[in-house]
Amino acid sequence: MRIAIDARELVGRPTGVGRYLSELLTAWGELPGAAAHEFVLCAPERVTHPRPGALRLSSVASPGSGTLWEQRVLPRLVASVDADVLFSPAYTCPLRCSVPIALMIHDVSFTAHPEWFSWREGFRRRTLTWLGARRAARVITQSDFSKREISRHLGIEQSRIEVIYLGVSSLHGVVSRERLVLYVGSLFNRRHIPELIEGFSRLASRIPDARLDIVGDNRTRPHVDVDALVAASPAASRLRARSYVSDEELATLYGRASAFAFLSDYEGFGLTPLEAMAAGIPIVVLDTEVAREIYGPAALYLDRPDPDLIAAALERLLVDGEERTRLIEAGAARLERYSWRECAQRTLQVLLATT
Repeated sequence: MRIAIDARELVGRPTGVGRYLSELLTAWGELPGAAAHEFVLCAPERVTHPRPGALRLSSVASPGSGTLWEQRVLPRLVASVDADVLFSPAYTCPLRCSVPIALMIHDVSFTAHPEWFSWREGFRRRTLTWLGARRAARVITQSDFSKREISRHLGIEQSRIEVIYLGVSSLHGVVSRERLVLYVGSLFNRRHIPELIEGFSRLASRIPDARLDIVGDNRTRPHVDVDALVAASPAASRLRARSYVSDEELATLYGRASAFAFLSDYEGFGLTPLEAMAAGIPIVVLDTEVAREIYGPAALYLDRPDPDLIAAALERLLVDGEERTRLIEAGAARLERYSWRECAQRTLQVLLATT
């Protein structure tokens, strides 16, 4: 079988969906069953994958961008390579395409919480995802919570939705723990970065050697000037916010950090806290339905993103040895649920069944 893949998220600096797709390709390269099939990356420019393994992998490209490229150019690329199926890994897909489509919908935050998006962006996402979910032969998502949300908000029968948990990447370097609090992920309003900064600032007055690193592209709307918040903090010299770091530097941060904060109101899965758990870092998250499903007993939960509660939780993770040990041990056990190999195997099975 020839499997075409919308690979736009691999162009440039892959984050989020790009990392998900990259991990799938790596795992497919190690699966004996995947070697019998051809995989073709379709993108606005040629892309390669650094770890193809035994995967029969090629790339085709035609310039363009955004929705226009997806709806007009991508179907032509798929037809040109005589694909049997198209895998669309990022919420939307071509509405007219000559082959069946398997569509990955990570979450439906734009429908569940339209107030988090501009009118234009929210309308585009809601419309194209709703139409794409009906066009696709199969819909994939990454948690039981998201399956229920997709069914409720998009009107898709749950029998058409396949839940496939993500795996966990091993992004940790030499372990040299410091009193470093780490956040990794795109910056959205729902992830309460201002409250995290304020909570850390209050903690910093009690723990003089504590530091906070924030890594992620600022996608807040309304826009939050994170750099200004950092500069205004009384602990500004111990705060750092960056939009992107290389995998090598990220591994170093995971090796240094002693606590991980991810205070999100809404996620489809929440991958970076699992990466922190895999690196032996205890995590603090907001108490949400999906967080309970994914992290179980391996997280410290907060009822609300109150700066005083955040400061107390971070202090607990940094200095309470008994609590740290409990969460690290629970995290190691919880991680057994998540495997990129299993994710790749099940995703391939869905693709093969889609034709």
